[in-house]
Amino acid sequence: MRLGWALVLAGVALAGAGCAQEKEWMKVGQPYTTEEFHRDYAACSRGGRLDEACMRARGWVSVTPVQTESRKTTPDPRPPGRY
Repeated sequence: MRLGWALVLAGVALAGAGCAQEKEWMKVGQPYTTEEFHRDYAACSRGGRLDEACMRARGWVSVTPVQTESRKTTPDPRPPGRY
């Protein structure tokens, strides 16, 4: 029984870890290498979280579009059908 709960808990933890939005980064107007990106990414990821201000300070720009809430439309107050 404990093994079952442990597996369920591990599954939930893995599902939650996959929900974080990954961003793509690039430097505009200047060449860069993969090693440079990995070095800066590691330096700005202290404590397991990426510090986006640190990446921007090093010249990186996020190219992943920001996800905004879709605009909610109010339904037509009239019932469907002929008038």
